[in-house]
Amino acid sequence: MDTIAGYLLKTEPSVYSFADLQRDVETTWDGVTNPAAVKFLREMKKGAKCVIYHTGDERTAIGTATVLSVDPTDSRAPIVRIKVGKPVKTPHSLAEIKANPIFTQSPLVTQSRLSVVPLNEAQWDWLTLS
Repeated sequence: MDTIAGYLLKTEPSVYSFADLQRDVETTWDGVTNPAAVKFLREMKKGAKCVIYHTGDERTAIGTATVLSVDPTDSRAPIVRIKVGKPVKTPHSLAEIKANPIFTQSPLVTQSRLSVVPLNEAQWDWLTLS
């Protein structure tokens, strides 16, 4: 994979939505149990950019956030604090993401069960700016 430009964080909107993050302004991103997704959480750094992606019936990239802090003390459950960003310019559905060749090798497409996925610069830009 290219250099990591950000991360995509999946959430079930009925559990915790981007609107909830907008209301709360900051939150701890928890509940991640898949070892590969936990590894991506541990690798995050303060200031890392994130895309919030609604799973379930929506399956849409909806907004952005920024990592405030990462406490990797517990390797199975790193404590990642994020702060709300802005809604994306155009929410992109999973079907649109899968149709875009820049995502062909992305774990978002190849390992769809991961709840935390790294994004390269082209993927970040397309999700947030287009």
